Amino acid sequence: MKLRTLAGLTALVMVSGVSACGDGSGSSGDSAGGATTIDVWLMRDSVSAQFQKEFVAAFEKAHPDIDVKVQIQEWDGIGEKVTAALASNDAPDVIETGNTQVAQYAQSGGLLDLSDRTEELGGDDWLKGLAEPGAFEGKQYGIPYYAANRVVIYRTDLFQKAGVDAASIKTRDQWIAATEKLDSGGTQGIYLPGQMWYALAGFIWDEGGDLATRSGDNWRGALDTPQALRGMDFYKKLQALGKGPKDSDEAEPPQAEVMAKGQVAQIISTPGGANVVTENNPDLKGKLGFFPVPGKTAERPGSVFIGGSDLVVPAASAKPEAAFTFVKELTGDTWQRKLAAAMSYVPNKTTLADAVASDPGASAMATGAAVGRATPNTPGWAAVEAKNPIKDYMTAVLTGADARAEATRASAAITAAMNGS
Repeated sequence: MKLRTLAGLTALVMVSGVSACGDGSGSSGDSAGGATTIDVWLMRDSVSAQFQKEFVAAFEKAHPDIDVKVQIQEWDGIGEKVTAALASNDAPDVIETGNTQVAQYAQSGGLLDLSDRTEELGGDDWLKGLAEPGAFEGKQYGIPYYAANRVVIYRTDLFQKAGVDAASIKTRDQWIAATEKLDSGGTQGIYLPGQMWYALAGFIWDEGGDLATRSGDNWRGALDTPQALRGMDFYKKLQALGKGPKDSDEAEPPQAEVMAKGQVAQIISTPGGANVVTENNPDLKGKLGFFPVPGKTAERPGSVFIGGSDLVVPAASAKPEAAFTFVKELTGDTWQRKLAAAMSYVPNKTTLADAVASDPGASAMATGAAVGRATPNTPGWAAVEAKNPIKDYMTAVLTGADARAEATRASAAITAAMNGS
């Protein structure tokens, strides 16, 4: 799944025309020189044109028997396009897909099972938030590519004025205490809109709960469990320490633009949100910092939803071995480190977190990503997000409704959506 503000992590924009980029589909066959040509679909803005150019050149030099044709795809409508490609006899050889989209493609039988290749790819060290949604029914189809997740973006000057040391905030209780101090006068301690359900998911996971649980072949909404209710209770306490709307999410209005107005001490966002803040208010340049979402204890950061991408190989690929070689190189340690440096992404392995140590925003992301998770790994989850009863549930609770009753109602809606009833 692509985080809504993921593209804001970098100002670099992918352009076509690199290594014969186009917008078509299908495999190109073998080149005139006898080399195998593989078609690769990468998503718009997932990497910079410069990074792509360097990688393709290095790959083709290291593997002179393989030519790479990269085709840039748009996020809008990509699900239908990939589904159609997988059902055809002319599919590309490698596709970048949102991590939570893998299950729906695997369910159709359109992806190559790579379970027996995970060891040579370093699978033991993969981020769970990328690896787990890349698997379906016990088989690994998606290979972790890169990750991004939310952190706390804060105003360093407002923290200093309030006597709050951001480095000392390691637990939820410390976070609440600091935010209470910041929420004074004309300053909002935190701007937290009422329907930021990805943040709620992290608080629920920290409590040992989940959005939905599986029993046999069926799924059941789980917002009404004691653990999930505790997560919602924490969200309510935090949300009250600012003036975030109770009936909208972080996009309405755009929370970074709200922070840019100068009266917000904190928001929960991908680090790219800081760029949006300073673009809208240049006076805040040099006054923004980052820290991981705090957990229940100092020993473990808060759970976060991990967005990002996996790489998959269609079952219809005529060159699966060449495709795998491409995937292995791009997701290997050497290029993962270069990708992290170029794009401020979190590398796909926990062992590579030091690659972003000098980047404050990405470093905070990497800390959270180590314990990050994804939404329930089933094609049925898409039906939940289509109507999203979680948002309505959150608004109801924040405006005074009984949490348990509303959670029961929302859980029933999730159950019905996931099971197609």
